[in-house]
Amino acid sequence: MSTQTSKVRPQHSPEPTGPVVAVTGAATGVGRALVERLRAIADPGAVGRIVAIDDHSDDFDGVTWEVTDICNPSFAPRISGVDVLVHTADDRSLESSPADRRAHNVRAAQTILTAAAAQRVSRVILLTSTMVYGADPANPIPMSEDSPVSAELGAGTIGDFAEVEDLARVARRAHPGLSVTVVRPAPLVGPGIDTLLTRHFAAPRLLTVKGQEQAWQFCHVDDLVSALEFVVVHDIDGKDGALAVGCDGALSQAETEEIAGLRGFDVPANVAFSATQRLHRVGITPATSSEMKFLVYPCVVDCRTLREAGWRPAYDNETSLRALLEARTGKPALVGRNLGRKEATITAASAAGAAVAAVGTTAAIRYLRKRRKG
Repeated sequence: MSTQTSKVRPQHSPEPTGPVVAVTGAATGVGRALVERLRAIADPGAVGRIVAIDDHSDDFDGVTWEVTDICNPSFAPRISGVDVLVHTADDRSLESSPADRRAHNVRAAQTILTAAAAQRVSRVILLTSTMVYGADPANPIPMSEDSPVSAELGAGTIGDFAEVEDLARVARRAHPGLSVTVVRPAPLVGPGIDTLLTRHFAAPRLLTVKGQEQAWQFCHVDDLVSALEFVVVHDIDGKDGALAVGCDGALSQAETEEIAGLRGFDVPANVAFSATQRLHRVGITPATSSEMKFLVYPCVVDCRTLREAGWRPAYDNETSLRALLEARTGKPALVGRNLGRKEATITAASAAGAAVAAVGTTAAIRYLRKRRKG
């Protein structure tokens, strides 16, 4: 059941001015788009002053810039007077070192939550992903938004999200005066989005697991920004402080292949996951076996809280998939790794075998190892 809390009462702004809203990562990506949407709100009672936080400033008018390192405890005074803090400055890049990415994401969330409590911020909004529910062939389609978080999320960005959610739960207990909302978008698509999902659709063919039917749910980045604005303005919260954002329903594997103009083929689950793990272990692919599950098993969530509160996505799953396809860079990919011309040639030349086309070839592995050593 969805929950709509009472409107955040600004602690730091006199009425009728709305709450002071701060956004981390405000110079780029989701953070920048959110600041632009908040600036466009005509009602000063909905949003008051906007504080844009990043390690560099941009050319926004009508906002207060705070140029700072959000992982440094000295960050706290920069959010003095803030009522709502939206944290979008996480690292989801496939090019980042996994250890560095994990360190940044966890440290940033820790610093944000500690600083917010110290500065009497009323509410913090964090971003994770519907991936925290886990991908499994037994998952109902859709899952309830209040389904339990998977206990076996593994490494990669999924593990980052799990640790951030753990920090949110601890903060709710440790700081009763601080409301912490976790927003979980379905797999993101749109301009500038580069993930295992988008690279999956840059492969020669779509990997599937024998005997299993995939279902695809997406979240366009514009809808995520719209949902964040809605959550801020209407003070929406979900059960246990978490809510999902995404398109309604799901596309079947057959519908997805037809829209994408790509053929899929089946490989045994043990081949897909064991080969991926080997490729990841030697540093050839950023994909872990736990992340690979989200490309072959369903993780579709009923975004009930926002729907019942009146929010609707502008994109459905078909238009979101088409946006993903339009945003592709043109670089072929294999198991989450962008391929160079020679690597793509090796893969294409060996594509007659199902396992070869799905999870790589011995020749490709040898070539990539030689290249890394050189």
